[in-house]
Amino acid sequence: MTQTPHAESSSLERTVARSQEINAELDKNPSDYRVLTGDRPTGHLHIGHYFGSLTNRVRLQNMGVDTIVLIADYQVITDREGVGPIKERVYSLVADYLAAGIDPDKSMIFLHSAVPALNQLMLPFLSLVTEAELKRNPTVKAELADSQMPMSGLMLTYPVHQAADILFCKANLVPVGKDQIPHIEMCRVIARRFDERYGRAHGDQPVFPQADALLTSGTLILGTDGTKMSKSKGNVIELRMTADETAKALKKAVTDSDRTITYDPVNRVEVSNLLDIAGLCLDRDPQSIAEEIGDGGAGQLKALVTEALNEQLREHRDRRETVMKDQGYLESIIRAGNTRANDIAEQTLTEVRTAMQMSY
Repeated sequence: MTQTPHAESSSLERTVARSQEINAELDKNPSDYRVLTGDRPTGHLHIGHYFGSLTNRVRLQNMGVDTIVLIADYQVITDREGVGPIKERVYSLVADYLAAGIDPDKSMIFLHSAVPALNQLMLPFLSLVTEAELKRNPTVKAELADSQMPMSGLMLTYPVHQAADILFCKANLVPVGKDQIPHIEMCRVIARRFDERYGRAHGDQPVFPQADALLTSGTLILGTDGTKMSKSKGNVIELRMTADETAKALKKAVTDSDRTITYDPVNRVEVSNLLDIAGLCLDRDPQSIAEEIGDGGAGQLKALVTEALNEQLREHRDRRETVMKDQGYLESIIRAGNTRANDIAEQTLTEVRTAMQMSY
């Protein structure tokens, strides 16, 4: 049954409240949490990822939270006919992770396709959900609407695959935006139904924990045209860009005809987005930046944003360039993460087989 608007609102309110509780608890007991996060290697990371997720991952890691970073290479083919230059993109992701401050001695970085036991969890998990539940998942609907391809079996089961990502390592915390809450709810349903249907491997504890959403609170950075940042739209500022390339991209950024710069996210989306970027880089209120520029116009705004962003990313880009030159080092990081992930997944799969009485 589809949730009513009231039920959806109540669910969101509960998730927001729980996320706020967890944020307060993290400072006191970071070791109580294991975070699963990650990216699809469909392109190179951009400033939206930098401000929206990378800095938060580093924060959680440095707080002492057990942080696991997934490069979801299998999920590339949920909505596309091929994988593209996937190896280049995988290495690019790892380089950006390291440049941003992800420490492989503290955080595990691994590849989806390299962990067979994780993907094997899809089979029992699929027995716990119905076709109707999958089809009404709002994220599946949104992904399908953006795709030029018909619904594939992998697309339909995307939420179950994400549940396997979270549950294989028994993560109990997943940083997400509000649009991803249905995936966390599906994960919780699967964990609960597994316990109800198949039981427990040993003791009184369920095989899988109930994962919580940690809602991201950062500013949403849009593309240079004021819409969602997407490589296909040509509106991204990638972290691998040079300072000159960044300046060129920002010079083309859409603004409007009003010379006076004001911060108005509702009526002046494009101008306000540039002010948000400047505010994040300078650690200032975008309203005060707008007042400072005044009638200086879009040219002055873009110049300020360019200088602030290039300075913000200068050290990141230097570190990124250094690690990209050492392919052997990147490979060693991936191998070490894959090995650890396989150990964890095999242990979880053993517990699953025991609970299902398939240990023979």
